[in-house]
Formats: sequence, C-alpha cells, structure tokens
Amino acid sequence: MSPLVIAGVALGLVMVVGASAALLLGSGSRQVSQRMEQFVGTYEPVAEPEQPESNIRRRAGFSDRFDEQLVRRDAFDRIRRRIARSDIKLRVSEYILLQILAALGLAVVGYFVLDNIIYAILGAVFGLQLPRIYVNFMANRRLHAFENQLSDTLNLWVNALRSGYSVLQGMEAIATELPPPISREFERVVQEVRLGLSLEQALANLVRRMPSEDLDLIVTAINIQREVGGNLAEILDIISHTIRERVRIKGEIRTLTSQGRLTGWVIGLLPLILAFLVYSINPTYGGQLIVKEAPFIVPDVLPCGWLVIFAGLLMMGFGILAVRKIVDIEV
Repeated sequence: MSPLVIAGVALGLVMVVGASAALLLGSGSRQVSQRMEQFVGTYEPVAEPEQPESNIRRRAGFSDRFDEQLVRRDAFDRIRRRIARSDIKLRVSEYILLQILAALGLAVVGYFVLDNIIYAILGAVFGLQLPRIYVNFMANRRLHAFENQLSDTLNLWVNALRSGYSVLQGMEAIATELPPPISREFERVVQEVRLGLSLEQALANLVRRMPSEDLDLIVTAINIQREVGGNLAEILDIISHTIRERVRIKGEIRTLTSQGRLTGWVIGLLPLILAFLVYSINPTYGGQLIVKEAPFIVPDVLPCGWLVIFAGLLMMGFGILAVRKIVDIEV
C-alpha cells in the first residue's frame, strides 16, 4: 500500500474519532434559547435568569456547542436548513460524520475489495454525496406531500372560518385533523404564536421551512387580509380552486414530459456506466484515457485522454441542462 493511501486512511480515522467524540460527549440537555429555536426558528437570545458560567457550560453539551459553532457559518447553516426541511432527526455534526463514514467505507471497498485506486477515489466522492442525496430526496418528497395536502387543508380552513373560528383556531383544527407533514407544520405555527411571535413571523417561518409557491400565495393573502380586511374564507376558497387546477395541470405536464426526463437520465448515466463496464472488463484498454503519457496537448502536462474526458463530461452536462430546460414548464 502506498504511503499516500496510508496517510489518507489515517487522517480519515482521526476525523471519524474526533467527530464521534463530539457526538458522545454531549450531555443531551440544551439551553432554553436552543430549545426555543426548534419551535421559533430564530437566533435571537431569550432572557433567562443569570446562572454561573460553569453550570451553563456543564448543561450545554460539547456536541451542542460544536453544532452551534458550525451553523454560524453559511455553508453549515444551509445544511441545517436542508435537514430541517427533510424532518430528519440529525445534527449538523452527525450529518458530517455520516458523510465521512460513507466516503471512507466506499473508498475502502473500492481499494481493498475491487483492488483499484480509481474505484477508491470514485467511491469516496460518491460517499460524500450520499447523505446529501438522501436528505434532498426526503426534503423534496416531504415538500411534494405538503403541496398535495394544501387543497384539502384550505377546504378545512374555509369551513372552520365560516363556522366562526379565528385564523389561529383554524390552524389548530388543521394540526388536529389532518395527517403529517402539513399537520406538524401548522402545529409549529401555533406553537410559535403561543411562544410570543406574531402570526406574520410564524407564517414567514413556515414559508422558509416549506418553500412552496402555493403556500407563499396563501400566506400573502392572509397578511393582506389582516391589513386591509375582507372575507378571508372567500379568498382562501378561490385560492383553493386555483391550487387544485395547478396540481391537475402539473400532473398532466409531468405525464407528457416523462419521456424527456427519462432521456435526460439516459444521457447522464449511460456514458458513465459504459465507461465503468469497459474499465472493469479491460483495465488496460479502458485506462488509456487517464494515463499521463503521450500524445500530449501540452507537453508533460495535459494528455489527449484527459482532454477527451473533459470534453465528454462538458457535452454531457450541456445535454442534461438542455433536456431539463425543455421539460421544466412553469405553471
């Protein structure tokens, strides 16, 4: 085994041990401001009685402080938002630990099982993306389920308003009567209002957690009605009809563009799969594109094979973007 690979494995193990220690040394209890953040979604400190600094440090676990330091940076704050949208019970540090473990696991499989350094590198790159792919998939699926429930939600909300309920009482009925994910999100809105936020702020937090155009339309209508007045039940009834028609049209468009989306997947995956099969069957033949030997475009710097790979990947990317642009129809 080469010294470079040994150094990489050792560095990865050190990172895994450090991240594991960060997760295991936490006490499990959080400060009041951190508990409030789960409901309110704000970083503003909450007033609480003064306590000795040693007690505060002891109550706030090391993993909590580590997460707090991470989310202050924009990149890790975006990770926290993606995890919140997917409703997966993960800390940012646990998410990073999963990325490291997945990358190391696939790299070890590629190097020791498949006995190839190229497979190890590809496995490490793919392993780093696995948690991200899963979190994005869960977030998109949850958002899709949320949007499909909006029409029934508005019908229940309209009936509650016509029965004499207030806007907040209508939200409580939604949180009680409807299934997740929409019931959990409206329950959080009710909890935030009870904790002291205004209804506008709570609805803005809801839109941030669920970036849906239909939900943004509903929240805008509610905010305007609260300022200028009007029949909110009638407004929501009209919006409900609009949302049902948009969902129907989106379903028809998705059916009509299914062949184009499949074409995009074929364009993106088929060349990679063929390259993998050729390299697996005959590494000597398949590896001619990646070896650093003549002929060169730039002497001793850029072989022709690297240029061919770059040109192929570039054309594949343009093809995928063109197909996605064609099938992405705004409603």
